[in-house]
Amino acid sequence: MVRKLKYHEQKLLRRLELVSWEAAGGSLAEVRALRRYRLGRREDYVQYKALARSVRALARRLRDLGPASAAFRARCAAALLEKLYGLGLVSSRRSLAVCERLSAAAFCRRRLPCLLVKLRMAQSLRHAVTFVEQGHVRLGPEVVTDPALLVPRAVEDFITWVDASRLRQKVLDYNQERDDFDLAA
Repeated sequence: MVRKLKYHEQKLLRRLELVSWEAAGGSLAEVRALRRYRLGRREDYVQYKALARSVRALARRLRDLGPASAAFRARCAAALLEKLYGLGLVSSRRSLAVCERLSAAAFCRRRLPCLLVKLRMAQSLRHAVTFVEQGHVRLGPEVVTDPALLVPRAVEDFITWVDASRLRQKVLDYNQERDDFDLAA
C-alpha cells in the first residue's frame, strides 16, 4: 500500500503524471537533441523528425522504381536533391543515398542560432538563441526574433547584425571600423 500524499507533496507533483511519464517525455535521444540544439519547443523536433522520415520514404520509393521509369526517376531524384541542397540539408547533389541518411539533426543544424555559431557571430548556441530572441540579428532587411527559423543556403550570406544593435557597435569598436558619423548618432 502506498500512503496518501500530503498537501504540499501533491502541490509539488501536480504537473507530473506518475503513470505515463515515459510517453509524455519522449525518448532519451530526443531529450539530448533538444538540449544539444537548444530547441525551445519539442513540437519543432517532432516536426523535423516527420519531415526527415517523409524525405527518406520518398527517396526509397524513387530508388525502388523499375527500369521502365528510369527517366522519371532521374528527373524526380534530381529535383529532390536540388531542393534539399538548396535548403542546406544535404552536402552534395550526387545520389539519393544522402537523402536516405537524412535525419532531424540536419534540420536542427539549419536553424538560425546554429548558423550564428557556425559563422562565429556567437560563442555558443545559448548565446546565439539569446541574440536572436532579443532582436540583434537580421536576415536580409528583416529583423528575426524566432530562433526556429530555417535558413536556406542562398540566404545564409545575408545574416548580419541589426544596425542599431549594441553587439554590432561592440564588434565595430573592436575591429576599429566604427564610422565617425555613427558616434554622433
